Amino acid sequence: MRLTFYGAAREVTGSCFLLETKDKKILVDCGMFQGSNFNEAKNHDDFLFDPKTLDAVFITHAHLDHTGRIPKLVRDGYNGPIYMTKGTVELTLLIWEDAQKIMEYEHKKFQAPVLYSTEDVNKAYELCKGINYYEELDIGGIKAVWKDAGHIFGSAFIEVEAEGKKIVFSGDIGNSNVPILRETDQIGADADVLLCESTYGDRDHESHRESVEKVLKLINEAYERGGAIMVPSFSLERTQEFLYDLKQMNKFKQKLPVALPIFLDSPLAINALPVYRKYPEYYDRQAQEIVDAGDDFFVFPGLQVTGTPEMSKEINKVKNPKMIIAGAGMMNGGRILHHAFRYLPDPNSTLIIVGYQAEGTLGRKLYEGADKVKIFGEEIEVNCAIKAIGGLSAHGDKSKLLSWVRGAQKLPKKIYCVHGEPASATALAHSLRDEMGIKTYIPDFAETVEIA
Repeated sequence: MRLTFYGAAREVTGSCFLLETKDKKILVDCGMFQGSNFNEAKNHDDFLFDPKTLDAVFITHAHLDHTGRIPKLVRDGYNGPIYMTKGTVELTLLIWEDAQKIMEYEHKKFQAPVLYSTEDVNKAYELCKGINYYEELDIGGIKAVWKDAGHIFGSAFIEVEAEGKKIVFSGDIGNSNVPILRETDQIGADADVLLCESTYGDRDHESHRESVEKVLKLINEAYERGGAIMVPSFSLERTQEFLYDLKQMNKFKQKLPVALPIFLDSPLAINALPVYRKYPEYYDRQAQEIVDAGDDFFVFPGLQVTGTPEMSKEINKVKNPKMIIAGAGMMNGGRILHHAFRYLPDPNSTLIIVGYQAEGTLGRKLYEGADKVKIFGEEIEVNCAIKAIGGLSAHGDKSKLLSWVRGAQKLPKKIYCVHGEPASATALAHSLRDEMGIKTYIPDFAETVEIA
C-alpha cells in the first residue's frame, strides 16, 4: 500500500493525498493552494496522477484548501463518488460557487486565469455523497469512518482501513472549547499511520475566554478612537463563531458599544447560515440549549447583513465607527480588500486578525508588520492598528494536537506531520517523538511512502 503527498506537505494549504492499494486508488481531499493570490498559479498545474483512474474521493471538510480543486479534478476526467458528511456537501457547494464567482471577477478585472467553470462546479456537486458521522463506508474492501474533528461545521477526520492497516487522515483538528461545535472525537485503536495537521504545531493559543475578552477590549478602544474596525474572517466557522461571540459579549461586564453598527459583508458566510440552522445535531450542548430556548445566535441588535455588491458599497456611506466582518480570511481576495484599501491608511481604524495567515498572503504581510502593501495594484500605507487574536483560530494549537494524539485508544505507530510550514511541522514532530516515543516524519511534496 502506498501513500503520496500531493499537497499540504511542508505548507499549510493544498491538501491532497493519494492512497493506493493493490486494487483501489482513493484521493483524500483536493484543495487549492493559497498564497499571495486567491487563485495561485500552481492550482492550474496538471495533477501528478490521472483523475480517471481514481475509485473514490474522501473529503475531510469544506474549506477551500481541502476542496477547492475538486471541480478541476472533475473537469480533468474524474467521474466517481465524492464522500463527505452531509453538512459538508452543502457547505462545499457554497465554497465552490463563491470561489468561481471570485475567479470570474478577477478574470474580468485583472485578466487572472479561471480554474473552473460553473458547469464544472455543477458536475462535481452531482458526484457528492453525504454520509453521517460514524457511518461505516465500504468500497471494495476499503472501509472508512468520518469522526467529528471539531474544526468547522461538518468537519471530520477520516479513519481508513485497507489491507489490514488503519490510516487516519486528520484534516484540520479544531481548537478547544469553541462555540457551536462539539469537541474533537478521539482516535480509535490500532492506527498504523496518522497524517496529523501541524498548522500551530509550534505554539499555543490563549484560551477562548481570554481571546473574547481581548477582542471586546479592542472593539471598545477602537470605537473610542472613532475609526472602522475590520475583521477579515473565514466565511465558514470563524465568522459564525465570531457572531456567536459578539452576541455573548453583552454578558460581560464591559459590553459592546450600543451604537456600533456591525456589518456581515460576506456572501458566503451569509449563505452558510441556513446550513448551520439545518443541522442542529452538529451543535454542542450550549448551542443546542440556546436554540431550544427559541433564540438565534446569528441575530442580535446592530448586526446588518449585506449580501449584494450594492449593499456592500453602501457601507462606505455609514460614518465611523463601525465594524465590518468580511472575507477572505487571509485577505487574498474578496470584499475585505475593498475595505482594507479604504481604511488601512486611517490611524483611527483597526484591523483584527482572528485566523491563520498563510505565507505570502496580504494578511500575513500585515500580521508581520508591513508599513506598505499593494492592493489592486496600488501601494497603500498601513497606518491603522493591526491586532491578532490567536485563541479565536479554528485550528487546535500544539497542546491540543498533542492531547488529541495522546488520547487515542492506542498510540499510532507512525505520524506524518502535514498541513504546516516547516518550523511548525518540525516542532510538532519533535514533541510527538520526544514525549510519546512515536516515529514521526515530515514528507515532501509528491513524496511516496510505503505503508508496510
